[in-house]
Amino acid sequence: MMITAAPTVGYILKRYPRLSETFILNEMRALERLDTPLHIFSLLQPDDAPRHPTVSEVRATVTYFPPAWPQAVFAVARSHAVVAAQAPLRYLHATGLALWWSIRTRRPWSVGKQFLRSGYVAHGCLQHNIQHLHAHFANAPATVARLAGVMCNIPHSFTTHAKDLYLTPPKVMRRRIESAHFVLTCTHYNVEYLRGFLPRQDWDKIHLIYHGIDLSAFPQDETFAGTPSGEDADLPLILSVGRLVPKKGMRDLLNACHLLHHRGVAFRCIIVGEGPLRQELEAHIAELGLAAVVTLPGAMAHDRLLAFYRRATLFALAPQVTEDGDRDGIPNVLAEAMAAGTPVVSTSVSGIPELIEDGRTGLLVPPQDPAALAAALERVLSEAPLRHRFAAASRAKIEERFECWETAKALRTLFVQSVQP
Repeated sequence: MMITAAPTVGYILKRYPRLSETFILNEMRALERLDTPLHIFSLLQPDDAPRHPTVSEVRATVTYFPPAWPQAVFAVARSHAVVAAQAPLRYLHATGLALWWSIRTRRPWSVGKQFLRSGYVAHGCLQHNIQHLHAHFANAPATVARLAGVMCNIPHSFTTHAKDLYLTPPKVMRRRIESAHFVLTCTHYNVEYLRGFLPRQDWDKIHLIYHGIDLSAFPQDETFAGTPSGEDADLPLILSVGRLVPKKGMRDLLNACHLLHHRGVAFRCIIVGEGPLRQELEAHIAELGLAAVVTLPGAMAHDRLLAFYRRATLFALAPQVTEDGDRDGIPNVLAEAMAAGTPVVSTSVSGIPELIEDGRTGLLVPPQDPAALAAALERVLSEAPLRHRFAAASRAKIEERFECWETAKALRTLFVQSVQP
């Protein structure tokens, strides 16, 4: 008999909620709208960062790993005891896997931590009748999903994104994919990378599902997204959003702004986000004489950010591949800007060309090339017809391929198939 109802899915996340992970939030909201029951396992406690208002729309119960050591020791020990008593052979299997991985890794303490977490998650699966486990990111969450799945004899899957994929050794990734029921990734670029080292029999496990955008948050009207408003409304606004980390290329954006400013181009630039490079970027802004032009307001919740998308003349992001191989997949903020009808300029890194078609839905330049970036920014700032053309084409692209209520349907189908006999 075919199962048409979706199974109860346990979502394993490193931290929930997280300001930078709107793509996961959108995915869970869409799945719940499709009548997919969810339960969230957060390996870390929530931080003090602003929260997106749509977090309140998620109905799933959240189980947090205990934060305090005395409480955690008791809770974890009790969970492992319950799981071991329920299915001793499966528990021994998971223990053996963890021991074997510990012997083969340079960080056995990390494997031990994930094993402790997996027993706690497995106990939660028994309590809440979880039928499938899905982890976001191929590192710690995927390891916990594998071990908890073994303990509870339920299938597991995971989504691999960017840093977790490219900083994980291929031999470790092969092992994790081999044991998973299926694996998702968010770009065709990632799919090709995975196929480059996976045995052909595992290719069918890899599914491309783009991160979805909730278009209801970006209503269309007759006003162009770049219509100036508020303070300095007479100046074009260049908006950028992202964590202040090397792979986002914010330093290149500042250098491009310096070139524009030197040429006498009138503009202002707002870079929304927080991260370890804040002080370095602030110093670079002062060094370039851009203090009156560029501002760093910090991180902000999605409802505030939406207003900035609508006010911006264009959206710019300059991702790059760092020396250790870290890179973006398709930054969610690029898709959000396009959904808002804001013209975009970015770099041809990783999966970004799958979203931005150069010359049709935006402009792409080589990474780590501030001169090319400045030229593209100046072109978009100076050509209103180009901005309008990009705005219309980019919105259509999002509606066609990146709408979260549609992308979630494919994921729900995979969850249903995972529990079919």
